Amino acid sequence: MTQVISDRRDIEFVMHEQLNAESLSKLYDGFADFNKKTIDLVISEARNFAVKELLPASKEGDQEGCQLENGQVTTPAAFKRLFELFNDGEWLAVTEDPEWGGQGMPRTVASAVAEYFNGANYPFMMYPGLTQGAGHLVEHFGTQEQKELYLKNMYTGKWCGTMLLTEPNAGSDVGALTTKATPNGDGTYSIVGEKIFISGGEHDLAENIIHPVLARIEGAPDGTKGISLFLVPKIRVNADGSLGEFNDVVCTGIEHKMGIHGNSTCSLALGSKGNCIGTLLGEENKGMKAMFLMMNAARLLVGYQGFACATAAYMYALDYAKTRIQGKALTEILNPNAQGVPIIQHPDVRRQLMLMKVNVEGMRSLLYFVHFCSDMAKYAPTDEEKAKYQGFVEILTPIAKGYVTDRAFEMCSQGMQVYGGYGFIEEYPMAQLLRDCRITLIYEGTNGIQAMDLLGRKLGLNKGKPIMDLFGEMQKTLAQAKEIETIQGYAVKVEEAVNKLAEVAIHMGQTAMSDKVLAAFANAHPFQDAAGDTVMAWMLLWRATIAARKLETAKKKDQPFYQGIIKSLQFFTETMLPVTLGRFAALMNTSSAAVDIEETMFPS
Repeated sequence: MTQVISDRRDIEFVMHEQLNAESLSKLYDGFADFNKKTIDLVISEARNFAVKELLPASKEGDQEGCQLENGQVTTPAAFKRLFELFNDGEWLAVTEDPEWGGQGMPRTVASAVAEYFNGANYPFMMYPGLTQGAGHLVEHFGTQEQKELYLKNMYTGKWCGTMLLTEPNAGSDVGALTTKATPNGDGTYSIVGEKIFISGGEHDLAENIIHPVLARIEGAPDGTKGISLFLVPKIRVNADGSLGEFNDVVCTGIEHKMGIHGNSTCSLALGSKGNCIGTLLGEENKGMKAMFLMMNAARLLVGYQGFACATAAYMYALDYAKTRIQGKALTEILNPNAQGVPIIQHPDVRRQLMLMKVNVEGMRSLLYFVHFCSDMAKYAPTDEEKAKYQGFVEILTPIAKGYVTDRAFEMCSQGMQVYGGYGFIEEYPMAQLLRDCRITLIYEGTNGIQAMDLLGRKLGLNKGKPIMDLFGEMQKTLAQAKEIETIQGYAVKVEEAVNKLAEVAIHMGQTAMSDKVLAAFANAHPFQDAAGDTVMAWMLLWRATIAARKLETAKKKDQPFYQGIIKSLQFFTETMLPVTLGRFAALMNTSSAAVDIEETMFPS
């Protein structure tokens, strides 16, 4: 079967040869069953479900979309059966506590599940993905009563979940929200407000939808300091767990979007009839702190969504390029008897495929590594190691969301280019992948906000320890690579970029604390680009270090795979890192033109 979602061999390489995921089974009793055999079985089952069930429903979901009538949203017909099969397979909460219906799987292993499922049909995957995230909030901040009422029903997919932050006048500036919560004197609150752009805010896949809602209790401080988090079900839940009356959460509209048509993006009116009831989740005025737990996980999920579009685009483009006959080989152009060749033999198409290969491989290693760090932050043997790995998660999250989705969209565009005119036609997969991917650069904090987070918060986090620890990990890889003759030269080039990133990071941090702060943040996104390039170079070098050693003993059938990994490193260091070094030079200049220009100088 042609691989049309992901490269199984490379997934196995990252899982077993780069990250040694089975070693997690020795750190925590709950992971004891996740040996190599079990991990490979999980990957196989995820791939089978993705190819046989999720993928066929993707096109139908895109074409049919969601419909709103009398406040009720109807999802694509195929999604209803798909959601039942998904829940029967217990895929929704694979990494969560088995006590509440989860599978207790390492996040590292779940990376492969996320790649296959999102690559096959990520608009559908938003429904269970948000449900898991909302359940995570209940598990961490809910009372025992809230956990018993909601959690198992959410983790098993009987009920779904969302996240309600955005309002018409409070998008990225969440602190400007106006949704109000009034105490009723019995531990509940009356909620009144409007929320927009709510993914999966209303649908027909489950009997209830549980909304974590940000709102301000009357008299609370202005801004984010006065925001609390509430649990607001679509249908009220009685004390015995049965469903009660409708909770005055009304869908007033669904967006007509460029992509992700299979997922409903809703406007919701809370308490328009004065009858919306919620319960406090966590502490008063600590809602943003709680919601960031879900938002950070959601940002990594968005990184996977973008990456999954890119890896699917790459696999489709590769298959197309191997089978599409068009034009003579360049060296045979003057030969009247020469036959047409597959377009993969044309140099520019080969360049495009290499660009996709390199980026997809680097993104896969980066995203899986962040999930590996999440596991280690929880189960590493010492507190010091836990803190180090948690630092890696913190500093790499904006790159895993912002940089990855920027590059992912570019790779989907490259895939369309490989198809040529056919790529622009909806009958082929590239148009939908490109459209679906585009939102990943925007939601869960635009990539500009991710860049500001990287520069403004993450560089100086814990007095700079996480970034210094990350440089330490890079130096370990560099030292190993420089001992291998076949990749020494590439290691030197990566080392130059790593050293330059350290220099530029100090410069940008100092500039952000000076009177040139606006210029610094005008260059935050270019800094994220350059930092992401360097992390990608590190990932590719790490991969090549393993591959170079494996080549010494590899069977003949495995040698092309390992040689291809080294070629990826060569391509990146010879064609892309020089551009990165140019970015660093521009960042050291820290141009202020974007903030110095007066508004009157723009066209009116």
